[in-house]
Amino acid sequence: MNHTTHLFAIASILATCLSVSATGQGSIQRKETEFVSDYVTPSRIVLSKGSIMDAGQLLMPYSGQVTTTEKRVATFKTTGEVKASILLDFGQEMQGGLQIVRAISSNQKPVRFRICFGESVSEALSSVDESGATATNDHAMRDFEASVPWLGTYEYGNTGFRFVRLDLLSEDVDVPLVAVRAISRYRNIPYSGAFKCSDERLNQIWDTGARTVHLNMQDYLWDGIKRDRLVWIGDMHPEVMTVNTVFGNHSVVRKSLDFVRDGTSPTKWMNGICSYSLWWIIIQRHLYWYYGDKEYLQEQHDYLQQLVRTVIANVDGSKENYESGRFLDWPSNDKPAVVHAGLQAITVQALEAASDMAGWLGDEDLLKECSETARKMHGYVPDHAGSKQAAALLSLAGMYEPREAAEIIMEDGASRFSSFMGYYMIEALAKSGYYSEAMDLISEYWGKMIDLGATTFWEDFNYDDAANAARIDEVVPEGKFDIHANGGAYCYVGLRHSFCHGWASGPTTWLSEHVLGVEPVAPGFRKIRISPHLGKLDWAEGTVPTPYGAIKISVKKDSDGKPVTSIDAPDGIEIVK
Repeated sequence: MNHTTHLFAIASILATCLSVSATGQGSIQRKETEFVSDYVTPSRIVLSKGSIMDAGQLLMPYSGQVTTTEKRVATFKTTGEVKASILLDFGQEMQGGLQIVRAISSNQKPVRFRICFGESVSEALSSVDESGATATNDHAMRDFEASVPWLGTYEYGNTGFRFVRLDLLSEDVDVPLVAVRAISRYRNIPYSGAFKCSDERLNQIWDTGARTVHLNMQDYLWDGIKRDRLVWIGDMHPEVMTVNTVFGNHSVVRKSLDFVRDGTSPTKWMNGICSYSLWWIIIQRHLYWYYGDKEYLQEQHDYLQQLVRTVIANVDGSKENYESGRFLDWPSNDKPAVVHAGLQAITVQALEAASDMAGWLGDEDLLKECSETARKMHGYVPDHAGSKQAAALLSLAGMYEPREAAEIIMEDGASRFSSFMGYYMIEALAKSGYYSEAMDLISEYWGKMIDLGATTFWEDFNYDDAANAARIDEVVPEGKFDIHANGGAYCYVGLRHSFCHGWASGPTTWLSEHVLGVEPVAPGFRKIRISPHLGKLDWAEGTVPTPYGAIKISVKKDSDGKPVTSIDAPDGIEIVK
């Protein structure tokens, strides 16, 4: 077959494939092009057991192509009850799987390994079938047996992890491995936003929050990369704010919002949770405020009308009265008074957001309904019951004096914080003018996760558990608290706990918004106000994405301690005072 004939044959095959797809007899769904996969060599061996010769070879770079003359291999051998086992650390949390490369040997049959992924050392050392263990294969397989071919390369798994344990199950056979590499799958997109300041701990927290959400920007915007790997709208509110701060206007946000909208009748609650439908309304307002996309807002109009009327139907006079799906966050889940106060506040915020959108859409009837109901609800302020969550939400809704709310939030420092609602707590502190105090709590609460070895932020974190906790990247010493295996509650007991959860990324948005002080005052960043708040910091600088390009800000205290600000804003943006 000559070259021309060969090309014609390929074209015919492709045409046939497309024809089959078009007629409904088959379909092709292509991955988005910005996804990439990096191969990551282990950074260290946490521990090894049994017979493994030259285990350190697994820490060496690998070319990516196996040969018949490999000289640098790690040789595993299991004899009797003593399994050859190794626990590898890949240095940071990632989403993806594992590549195992087996060299040539006299035994040409496939061999069996057990592969255990873990977000902590404890999780990687635990197995699903251990009696009483809380390790699971929920949502993603993280503990399974697999065959590894002779003189070949194979890839396994799709989950969130940092650590991998390999146990050789085949007995009395030498198994030379050339490489064991992690496969990190992520969107190869630029960080349009940036933040640096004179406090390196806050810089690390900003970066960690950004990376937490980046890993969750998979086919949709997930809550977590190990579990649940789902689109939860309540989780999405802090995530969307972080996407806005770090990446700007990204399609995965709208894709995820529309996915849940299209799968939920406006007479029902998104994800079965009433507050999540309220968060959807609040997110839609944020999107228009940040990007000024009138066409997208108009696409939401009909659904928004119906959803708002469902919300209003669940208001009894001036009080929220949701009969189902009552949820605020996990630590308040068994406190009905706190949930009631929080839902009252979020409902007011959602109705006021819907009122703004109705005005932008020219829907006078919807605007009137929302405004009147929100006004009535302002007349009833539930008891916050001493809850930091409830006090923060009531303050942000304009229903509770900000300074009084701040006193409750700052009581006992980072105790009684939660990784989700903690964002609204530090937002409420900013509203009350407590910027330095908010930064101290960010450093105390989110920074403590980093102290314990976190490279992404967790689904929840009980600060009081940290006092005697071991790091998650070490075997737990005797007398130390295992914060992964023995911590957690509600749906995240023990090792089921997600250690990369997007709703925990709030400080990333907070630091850019309040320290750099960039505030849009007209939809789409047509007009902005810049009011930096350095607090105890000596300087801060960064960029904030807008539809016109990134705004660059630098602020530094002069010799008198007064902030001096330098601003480089793109054309099309008006800076107002």
